Amino acid sequence: MRQVIVTEFAKLRRSAVPWVTLGGLMCGPLALALFIWIVRDPDRAASLGLLGTKANLSGLEASWTAYGSYLSIVIGAGGMILVAFIVAFLFGREYADGTAKNMLALPVPREWFVVGKLVVAAVWWLAIAVIVLAEGFAIGAAMDLPGFSGQLAAGTVRGTLLAAFVSFLLVPVVAWITVWTRNYLASLGFALGMLVLGDVIGHTGWAPWFPWSIVPSLTGLTGQSTPSLPWGSYVVLALTFVVGVVGASWRLRYADNP
Repeated sequence: MRQVIVTEFAKLRRSAVPWVTLGGLMCGPLALALFIWIVRDPDRAASLGLLGTKANLSGLEASWTAYGSYLSIVIGAGGMILVAFIVAFLFGREYADGTAKNMLALPVPREWFVVGKLVVAAVWWLAIAVIVLAEGFAIGAAMDLPGFSGQLAAGTVRGTLLAAFVSFLLVPVVAWITVWTRNYLASLGFALGMLVLGDVIGHTGWAPWFPWSIVPSLTGLTGQSTPSLPWGSYVVLALTFVVGVVGASWRLRYADNP
């Protein structure tokens, strides 16, 4: 298992994809800072051709409370798609590069490849989430937003990392679809579809029981944010994670992989 994980990290050393994913999510706090600035100085924003009126109508406030809430949405809800892309890339590149047959011919239990790639995805995603969260706090401090407190910062960090963790629990299903279809497109389409469906169901009473509605509910994307999850949501998330891991492992172990 250690060798599988080391090999997966080694394959990323010369890839630009980790930096692209990091740069993509780092644009989120910058865009949020732009809207905060528009709200704070709508006259100057209007003189530059920016839509200060629409920014005010969105309900966005130039405060740490609002900024921290939207920062959680950027990393949590935005991360649902990003971490799905990461997993689709890690599993799908073997088929795109034609190396799947070589990988699966090695004298290593095929389940280890699933676990190893998920470990790499977890480290990759955690690094991005922490860096972007630090960037967000740095931007907020540079903008000198009012209302900052240690309690608020701790709550933002806790809620954001919980949303990032929940997002990761959903991606073994993406891995399963990737190895089943042997390409990226089906799994990414599934992730996008679940994001939309999760947002819709998030406005109903079924949100705690639908895995892809839990992150939007946690971050407040569907309305009022949920500070904690009921025990049933953790059961649903655990089952989703296990089903995805078992499904991907079964597919690699028993399916024909030319």
